[in-house]
Amino acid sequence: MVVFLGTQQTLGEAQCSISSRRGIQIQMRMRLFLKDLCLLFKTQSERACCHDRLPHLTRVALPGTLPGKGVWSGVGARGKAARFPSARDLCVRPRSLAAPGRMAHVFVYGTLKTGQPNHRVLLEGAHGRAAFRGWGRTVEPYPLVIAGQRNVPRLLNLPGRGRRVAGEVYAVDEQMLRFLDEFEGCPDMYQRTRVTVAVEGAGGTLQCFVYTTATYPPEWVHLPYHDDYDSQGEHGLRYSPR
Repeated sequence: MVVFLGTQQTLGEAQCSISSRRGIQIQMRMRLFLKDLCLLFKTQSERACCHDRLPHLTRVALPGTLPGKGVWSGVGARGKAARFPSARDLCVRPRSLAAPGRMAHVFVYGTLKTGQPNHRVLLEGAHGRAAFRGWGRTVEPYPLVIAGQRNVPRLLNLPGRGRRVAGEVYAVDEQMLRFLDEFEGCPDMYQRTRVTVAVEGAGGTLQCFVYTTATYPPEWVHLPYHDDYDSQGEHGLRYSPR
């Protein structure tokens, strides 16, 4: 009887030992799985466009802060609390346009328009191809202000506020798109986002890239809003080139 109890005790200890080892193996496998999952989400988040995932965020600089040191307000998709991305996150990062010869649409509203100081860069073949597609206006209103020491037209990323902004639509190749990113100082000065444009005479809308800014001093929100920028306009704020 004593031997039987000892045998039972030995079997119980063995079962506990096996269960313990299995538990450790399961924990290790779970940790590896979670690690791989985190790496996967990290990779996907780096490739994703923050503008598409968090469309309701706006960034406003606090008084006394440096440019680019603003705070974020608003909520993300599905009403969840938003994280705090940088201006670099907001910029739609340059992606391959896939098939050779494929073009992307860009909406220009400021100094790149016809007759404005920087329009020439769209015509210089050294930067890539750009083909005029028509005139249009943003479907949603935006605050278009003239600000800074050089009187630069800036489209604040505050959809629903301001005016429907007039501009021109161009089809550009990947080389030109990358050049425009550099020319516009994306993502530090401007961020390349998307906007819906009603194209004049086309009877429809078009999704276009546009260079807006989400990092600005709070007083810019109170500047006069424009709907059709002209460097030589009655506002008297002539653009000063670099």
